[in-house]
Amino acid sequence: MAMSFSLRTIAVVALVGLAGLVMAHGNVTPQDVDTGNLPELGDDVRTANPFREGNEYGKYNAQAIKVGESAYAGNCAACHGIRAMSGGLTPDLRELTEWDDEYYIGRVMNGTDRGMPSWKKSMDQNAMWAIRTYVESLPKPE
Repeated sequence: MAMSFSLRTIAVVALVGLAGLVMAHGNVTPQDVDTGNLPELGDDVRTANPFREGNEYGKYNAQAIKVGESAYAGNCAACHGIRAMSGGLTPDLRELTEWDDEYYIGRVMNGTDRGMPSWKKSMDQNAMWAIRTYVESLPKPE
């Protein structure tokens, strides 16, 4: 009887652990992003971050960071970690200095073979560039 209880206990613990791993992937349902008063960028895909200081809409940088922080928390943090500090399964976005803007927008819009979904149907480029601006504003790891 004790042996049966032990096996049952191990099975329950294993199933609960497995369920935890499945849930750790996070909410994969895209969350709406309120882009506030950011200028509407239109349908033509930008290849440079318009919200970076000194760019076309650079004066909106502080607002873009705020919008990007909210959008990142609702749509990216489940996989890429709080404040872009990856837990190891995905890149630490603060370290991706080789990602130029054109590469970034292509990855976000089209997704990756490794499991990142395409966001082009659920998020406009205003939100995508705001997220990029937010991640760029974070301190780099030492």
